[in-house]
Amino acid sequence: MWPIKLIKSAYCTVAAQGSHRTATIPHIPVLCQEAINFLNPSQQQTFVDMTFGAGGHTKELLNRHKDIKVFALDRDPVAYDLAKQMSSEYEGRLVPLLGKFSDLPHLLDEHNVKPHSVDGMLFDFGCSSMQFDEADRGFSISKNGPLDMRMDRGNNSEQITAADVLAKAEEADLVKILRIYGEEKGAKKIARAIVEARTAFHKIETTKQLADLVASCLSDTPYRMDKMQRPTHVATKTFQALRIFVNNELNEINYGMILANEYLKPEGRLVAITFHSLEDTIVKRHLNGNVIEGLANPVPLKYCGHDVTHDKELVESFVSSNWKQLNKHVLVPSHQEMTRNSRSRSAKLRAAIKLK
Repeated sequence: MWPIKLIKSAYCTVAAQGSHRTATIPHIPVLCQEAINFLNPSQQQTFVDMTFGAGGHTKELLNRHKDIKVFALDRDPVAYDLAKQMSSEYEGRLVPLLGKFSDLPHLLDEHNVKPHSVDGMLFDFGCSSMQFDEADRGFSISKNGPLDMRMDRGNNSEQITAADVLAKAEEADLVKILRIYGEEKGAKKIARAIVEARTAFHKIETTKQLADLVASCLSDTPYRMDKMQRPTHVATKTFQALRIFVNNELNEINYGMILANEYLKPEGRLVAITFHSLEDTIVKRHLNGNVIEGLANPVPLKYCGHDVTHDKELVESFVSSNWKQLNKHVLVPSHQEMTRNSRSRSAKLRAAIKLK
C-alpha cells in the first residue's frame, strides 16, 4: 500500500469505435439566464467559459451579439468534442480548449491572449449531466459501472482512478478523504469496511459495489434528504469525496480563481456557480479577500481571537479584496428551475466585478 498525500482543503454523439461517447440526455445549464445577465455581454467582447460542458452557457453568450468571442475550456474530451462541433456554427468566435484550469495560461498563450485582456469569465463547477449519465464514467450511484471518476477520461496516464484509491490508500488517508472532501460523518466506519473488504481479497471496482458497501456500513443511518426533501443515497458523500480527490478539484478551483484575477480586465466580470460548500467557500473567500499566499484561508475570519492584536497594515493585507460583489447574497435556483432540473437544487451563484 502507498500513502496518499492530501491536498489543502482551503479551499451530439461521436461515432466510431474508440471515440468518446456523449450522454443521450442533454445537459441543462443551471442558472443560465442569471449567469449571462451578470456577465452583461456587449459587442466585441471576449469571454472564457472555464467549464464548457455541453455548451449551454457558451451558446447563450454567443447568441447575445454576433461579434462576441468565447474561449471554451474543459478537461473532459467529450465536452471538447462538443465544443469543436459547436465551433462550426460560430466560425472564428468559439475556440475550444482541452485542459484543466491550471492548463489555461499556456492554452491562452497559444492564442496570443494576454493577462488583463478578458471581459468575463464563467465557472460552473462540479460534474455535468453527461458525466453522471454515462455508467462507464463511474460518477453515478444509480448506474453500475467501473469506479473511474477521472474527468479527463484517462488522458493523463499517471492519474489514479477511484478504484485505485480504494485499493491502495491507507485507512487513515481514506478517513481524511471522506471526512474532508465528502464531509462524511461516518468516514471511520466506511474506511474500516473498505480496508476489511480489501483484506478479504474483495476488490471494490464498481459503483454498485461501493454504494452497497457504504449502505451496509450506514444501515442504521436515517434517510438523508436533499433540498427538495427527497431521500438521497447514503453513499452520495462518499462518491463526492472520491471524485474531488481523484480530480484534485479544490486546488484547481483555487487556481482558477487566481487566474480569473490575472486574466480579467479592470471592470471585467466573474460568475461562479458552485454545488457544495467546499467549492463555495473557496469562491467566497477569494471574493472577500480572505486569501493567504494564493490559497483561500482554511480558517474563517470569524474564528480569529478577539484578544489578538495585529499590525493594522498586515490585517488589511489579509482582507483587502480586488472584487466588488454584484449580489449581496448567493443566488439560488427558483423552485420552478429545481422542479424542471433536479440537479440544480444545490447550485449557488456568486458574481463580481474586478476592481483593478
